[in-house]
Amino acid sequence: MSACVPTRATDPSRTKRTPQPHSPPPPPHRRFRIAGADVSASIAVFLIALPLSLGIALATGAPLQAGLVAAAAGGLVAGLLGGCPLQVSGPAAGLTVVTADLIHRYGWRTTCAVTVLAGLAQLALGCVRVARTALAVSPAIVHGMLAGIGVTIAVAQLHIVLGGTPQSSVLANLRALPAQLAGLHPADVAMSVLTLALLLLWPRVPGRLGHLMRKIPAALIAVAGATLTASLAGLSLAKVDLPSWSSHALAGLPEGPVLGIAAAVLTTTLVCSVQSLLGAVAVDKLVAGKPGLSARVGRSDLNRELLGQGAANIVSGALGGLPVAGVAVRSSANVRAGAVSRNSTMLHGVLVVIAALLMVPVLELIPLASLAALVMAVGIQMVSLHHIRTVTRHREVLVYAVTTLGVVFLGVLGGVLLGVTAAVAVALNRLAHTRITHDEQEGVHHVHVRGQLTFLAVPRLSRILHHVPQGAHVVVELDGSFMDHAAYESLQDWQNAHTARGGSAELTGRRAGVRGAEPDPTGREADPAGTPTASAGCRCRPWTPWRNHQCEGPRSAPPSGHPDEPDHLPVPGISQPESAGGHQLARGISAFQRNTAPLVRGELARLAREGQQPSQLFLTCADSRLVTSMITSSGPGDLFVVRNVGNLVPPPGEESGDDSVAAAIEYAVDVLRVRSITVCGHSGCGAMQALLNSEPGDARTPLQRWLRHGRPSLERMADDDRPWARLAERAPADAVEQLCLTNVVQQLEHLRGHGSVARAMRAGVLELHGMYFHVGEAQAYLLSGEGGEELFDGVGVAELSV
Repeated sequence: MSACVPTRATDPSRTKRTPQPHSPPPPPHRRFRIAGADVSASIAVFLIALPLSLGIALATGAPLQAGLVAAAAGGLVAGLLGGCPLQVSGPAAGLTVVTADLIHRYGWRTTCAVTVLAGLAQLALGCVRVARTALAVSPAIVHGMLAGIGVTIAVAQLHIVLGGTPQSSVLANLRALPAQLAGLHPADVAMSVLTLALLLLWPRVPGRLGHLMRKIPAALIAVAGATLTASLAGLSLAKVDLPSWSSHALAGLPEGPVLGIAAAVLTTTLVCSVQSLLGAVAVDKLVAGKPGLSARVGRSDLNRELLGQGAANIVSGALGGLPVAGVAVRSSANVRAGAVSRNSTMLHGVLVVIAALLMVPVLELIPLASLAALVMAVGIQMVSLHHIRTVTRHREVLVYAVTTLGVVFLGVLGGVLLGVTAAVAVALNRLAHTRITHDEQEGVHHVHVRGQLTFLAVPRLSRILHHVPQGAHVVVELDGSFMDHAAYESLQDWQNAHTARGGSAELTGRRAGVRGAEPDPTGREADPAGTPTASAGCRCRPWTPWRNHQCEGPRSAPPSGHPDEPDHLPVPGISQPESAGGHQLARGISAFQRNTAPLVRGELARLAREGQQPSQLFLTCADSRLVTSMITSSGPGDLFVVRNVGNLVPPPGEESGDDSVAAAIEYAVDVLRVRSITVCGHSGCGAMQALLNSEPGDARTPLQRWLRHGRPSLERMADDDRPWARLAERAPADAVEQLCLTNVVQQLEHLRGHGSVARAMRAGVLELHGMYFHVGEAQAYLLSGEGGEELFDGVGVAELSV
């Protein structure tokens, strides 16, 4: 069977249009089209943006139209010019505190002027290409800043929820809260509670009905429900008031002290830029989880994104709108709704303009208490438990807490500066704080250095090394990523002196290439023991054990210059091979014994005592690019793996069967009692390519005879009465990929024919799974089989279970 490429039928009635000999060819006719996915995504984003824009404007104390102006400017201008096509910009909750403070200090027209100046500053930053530098801010500071802003928003909006008016600061709001609680407005409280209840319960409706209901944003349902209830009940409470656009205030010349205005511009630029850039990075992660979309959209251009955000702020401020930044909620909704280009963002801006001009009577029915409850919920969500757990795990909770409290009590700029100070102090403390311990195990002295080894730790290190007996064998374990020159010389001097007195010293560490401080004469870096490591151009990554190069440099001359001298340390108990492949094997084993074995020895000892108890049989191809433990995040004892050419499962039977695969299946099901069996195919499978190119009677070599077990997959793909196996997100790239997908489905059918598998499935103790791994995209797909379709769904980053 051969792969056929469909050809286009020629129409004799069509005349071929050719240009004149001396005239340029006519330009191609291009039509502007908007994909249907972009239209539906823009509607979903618009339904989220409309109530949030009004709510954020209310929270800042700005005219409510300002929120709509900012949403329209963010959608149209930032959407057109920005470097992240799927990011949705508009008035952001992270800017609420900054804008409210500006309005309170300088008034609305000056606030608009500050927004314009911040936009100009963003244009300048984008022109000098510093976007990546802006992301160097510690995540603990950024998350702490957002948490402090969220606390400030929630406390302020609580007063409107209760029917009152917020004060100018968090402390003033807290002091006024008892009096506000004593004078509750029942109608405002009732609408706020209804809004919060709908926000909380709408996404949690179970079943198929809940799946359909979640297509409508919870924010829209919450505000619409409160508005409808207040209108039907005839409640008397404050509602949205949108004055005529003819009286809308535009930007004016800034009025106030120069230093104060400069600080305001700096703060607005900082918050807008950092929030937008972090949002662009987050959108890239969402897009990366959809391989078909990532190939179409590409990575964000962060400097262009800064330029787009700056232009949007200039337009929004000049037209009397709030400051603009990338908004995470709307951006994630845009990606999840299926947007495929920047057209969805721009179309959402068009819808906001239409609503601002034609829906004023409807918008004026919305209770202010409902918008305040919506914004208060957003503020509470900005204090993320996930972020708190993350900074705690990285031992940066102090920086997070200092930044949060600083923003709450000192404002955004003061809080960020306080957070930066705390981050620098923590970094210096870690650099200066080094833990050095000494113990003896079976006659070997272990000196463990944990932390960065600088001149500040040299006195303690020298004191501990001085207590090591002469002639002893010493292992110095360096558990850090930095060593300065003073520490290097101290270690070298001690090692030379200890060796001269009959002792032996071994210096080890977690990673090679980070301990050296002196250059080697050969041009390669050297560790403290003087052993050359990888070349300066080495491209190692944390997953180096899965790389094929093993940090190998040129082998023309070893460090000493003698071609017969090996350039690697000997591995005890292993003869040193001369071939390049053997050299790589020895280096790999040595790296395992040095770095990995100490970490897994306890777990392997437990498995040796208790025996293996794998949860599944994983049957996949022998292709070297397919690392089963890597793509399944599994470890020792998790998978019972069977690998062969083409991930084939020969059908049971004396003539066509294969005892090797059948024995593994029987042992896994009947003895190990695995709970699932997975057949995993992959892209670019050489076996499937050979199968496509083979002839029916061609079975002269062992490989050809083995591939006859894949012929049922060929027949299945050629059967027009059967649906083709396919990917959920795109069509198969070629006939080879189509055969790879079909082969997984066919081998699952062969599995069901084995007696042990059939018995276990009838008893309900065994499940079968199909899997396809695209090597080039590093994307896994699972066979869903819903509705009788052979459909492979992509597994996203956020999916915890299948």
